[in-house]
Amino acid sequence: MENPRPAVQVATAGEALIDLVRGSDGSFQPCAGGAVYNFSRALAAQGVATAYLNPLSGDSFGRQLARALADAGVALAGGPAVGEPTSLAIVGVDAQGQPAYSFYREGVADRAVDAPALIAECDSLPQLQAVCTGCLALVADDRDRYLPWLQACRARGKLVVVDANLRPATTSDIGAYRANVRAALALADVIKVSDEDVMALMPGTSDPLVAARTFFSLGPAQCVAFTRGSRGAVLLSRDGREWHGRDRAELRIVDTVGAGDCFLAGLVAGLLGRAADEQAWSGGELPDSLARRALARAVASASHCVQQRGCVPPRRAELEALLMQGTVEVEAR
Repeated sequence: MENPRPAVQVATAGEALIDLVRGSDGSFQPCAGGAVYNFSRALAAQGVATAYLNPLSGDSFGRQLARALADAGVALAGGPAVGEPTSLAIVGVDAQGQPAYSFYREGVADRAVDAPALIAECDSLPQLQAVCTGCLALVADDRDRYLPWLQACRARGKLVVVDANLRPATTSDIGAYRANVRAALALADVIKVSDEDVMALMPGTSDPLVAARTFFSLGPAQCVAFTRGSRGAVLLSRDGREWHGRDRAELRIVDTVGAGDCFLAGLVAGLLGRAADEQAWSGGELPDSLARRALARAVASASHCVQQRGCVPPRRAELEALLMQGTVEVEAR
């Protein structure tokens, strides 16, 4: 079979783990998960050639993760399976479908990587346009794994995408965690944050949307995607423009697991373009038409996800069908 790696457009690095989701009867269901892992699958489902850079375990959970990536069309660039076990997260879902996580991530497979290996993998991908990381990759203990890689990718002219996606439960040193998240955001061309992320990074802020605009002061970011649950999302540009997106349909919410990851996949797919006749973005000033398209795809992608159990990203055809319904509205302000 022909190796798909030379055509890769986006490389992702970060956690791949098993979510042990607690059911109403007290039993646990193992589900492939992790924000970067979910994003990788969701991006490939939308037709963007994607490579996942971290190693996976040779245990049964690692094989489950590898199969799901392969089924989604994600290239596995992390080399052969390693002996470390798969990361685990215990997930409880409340009455509103909101998940809460506890993590088991010491000595695990997806952390058995270093910056030189990530840089070398990206250098081996001749058509690489962008790299993406976030969430658990931003814990302070892993700064030497991911920050030098992001710096190298910037130096090579790649688009850098960072999803803050804070998980305060992973650390006992919230100050160091916040500082490392900010250091990663300072290297990004595209930032994604939720209202909850902003509150975790800037406790006591009265208006998370206003606070999200301050992230432009950290570094070269040209756009910040700010998500706010059922109220939709806002795409902010460095020059002060903003676009507000929302799905006006009555959604049957099952849970919100993976919704932010699917949102980001829709956004990145929309920004990069997927066909010769589509305008693509290379990190400069964001055209209005491109911003509208990217935000609409992001909102529709998240809408599809929240109506499924767990993270079930839409395929490109499913996303196009959702957009054709006309319920996703994007307004420039």
